[in-house]
Amino acid sequence: MVGCKEPQPLTNNQQETIMNKDTSHINSLENEAIYIMREVAAQFEKPVLLFSGGKDSITLVRLAVKAFYPAKVPFPLMHIDTGHNFPETIEFRDRLVKELGLDLIVRNVQDSIDQGKVKEESGRYASRNQLQTTTLLDAIEEFKFDACIGGARRDEEKARAKERIFSVRDDFGQWDEKNQRPELFDMLNGEIELGQNVRVFPISNWTELDVWSYIEKENIEIPSIYFAHKRKVFLRDGMIWSAEDEVVYRDEEEEVIEEMVRFRTVGDMSCTAAVLSEASTISKVVEEIRDSTISERGARIDDKRSEAAMEKRKQQGYF
Repeated sequence: MVGCKEPQPLTNNQQETIMNKDTSHINSLENEAIYIMREVAAQFEKPVLLFSGGKDSITLVRLAVKAFYPAKVPFPLMHIDTGHNFPETIEFRDRLVKELGLDLIVRNVQDSIDQGKVKEESGRYASRNQLQTTTLLDAIEEFKFDACIGGARRDEEKARAKERIFSVRDDFGQWDEKNQRPELFDMLNGEIELGQNVRVFPISNWTELDVWSYIEKENIEIPSIYFAHKRKVFLRDGMIWSAEDEVVYRDEEEEVIEEMVRFRTVGDMSCTAAVLSEASTISKVVEEIRDSTISERGARIDDKRSEAAMEKRKQQGYF
């Protein structure tokens, strides 16, 4: 076409400028998150870090270690175990807390089911995702936690985009999106009334790409399911489901095949789909995400139940 020129490759100086800018951006996000971690320790009596074994909570652990080094992280980790986790995630969780000498609390959704507090779902879209809320709120009450640190980010989903970094929950654990405190500059107000608690989101301003860039920069180990690997799967509703565990419902006519896949987000096996991928290293994952036009949580079936699925769960006390 007349007047159009072929795009020219970046010079070494241009590439170096972009790399320095990216590094500065990641450093700024890290500094903000470390500041938030220290504010939590200073303002609350009994905080806890909610840990799922996914990349975001693993990033939180690295930030907490950095925030308080050389002292020990001054609060425990807590995992609300649905019983439907990927085995690779549980193995990684146990190894991580052992290597870092961290305290881990585990509370099980199965106990809530056995006690009759929640009812197990059935059918092809059955999931324990929503059942976690009751187990979480019971654990908060059991240990009297006044702040729960989570890895939610604003870019993940529109309900999470509404949250403050210090998100106050009432004495029923519920979130009111219409009644939130203003957060001016970097001033975080942790004052709460009796019975209330706060959900804290240190990486709220990060994107999925930011998290992966930080993992690459810090050389953080993560579960193997985040990388491309051969796996037995089946297709349903245009999504790729693991066929390697019986907790994932599969119709008889849904054929099991083997594909090279990875999991972009790690929830339960029963509600998290895989994506086709050849990205077997962190750098390749970063490159893949840069080129992606699909939301990270597009592979989470629990977010597709309704337009306001996440918001309703958060109003009830979800992460």
